[in-house]
Amino acid sequence: IFVDKKLIDSIIKDLQRALIEADVNVSLVKELSDKIRQAAIDERIKGVEKKEHIIKILHDELLALLGGEKKELKLGKHTKIMLLGLYGTGKTTTIAKLALYYSKRGLKTCMLGLDTHRPAATDQLEQLGKQHNLTVFIDKQEKNPEKIYKKFEKQLEKYNLVLIDTAGRHSLDKELIEEIKNLEKLIKPDYTILTISADIGQAAKTQASEFQKACNINGTIVTRMDSTAK
Repeated sequence: IFVDKKLIDSIIKDLQRALIEADVNVSLVKELSDKIRQAAIDERIKGVEKKEHIIKILHDELLALLGGEKKELKLGKHTKIMLLGLYGTGKTTTIAKLALYYSKRGLKTCMLGLDTHRPAATDQLEQLGKQHNLTVFIDKQEKNPEKIYKKFEKQLEKYNLVLIDTAGRHSLDKELIEEIKNLEKLIKPDYTILTISADIGQAAKTQASEFQKACNINGTIVTRMDSTAK
């Protein structure tokens, strides 16, 4: 039995509408549609509902689009992870989630606040630390993130995992690029991860490319997945 063409076309139309409404690049929508159509027509169904078969193909294509294979963070005795991202991407909250996740798995974990631009950033990190019983290093008076790092550098060495919160901006301007580059040279993080929110649509590509040019990104954490983005 083969999947009938009308069913494929109807599902692909629904998919295209949802992706375009969610501000996905049109050429990417076309590429995804073509791949699904081809796979749905080519592949023989083995005891699977027709619709389920197409959903599986769609799932596999979306997975491939996001990188395909699963990769784990390899954490050593002392690992430093620096998070980057613009305003409102959820960097600080993500850091607390990661800290909680790894501390529950037996790693001595701490959070370091180097966001000196957003007034409430250090308060937020401090509150999240208290809420989840996690160690936080912050300096509310110092406005130079490099000095804050140097101040706590020796203490940070006692931790298996150091999660570093950095400053954001409304856009990736020269000042932010300079700050990120200087921090990267000083801290030498094992991983540099970009946080990007799911609801910014096609702007994600530009943002990711600009950050990648500024410093070598090891991975991306997509936040606000429960937002208006389809």
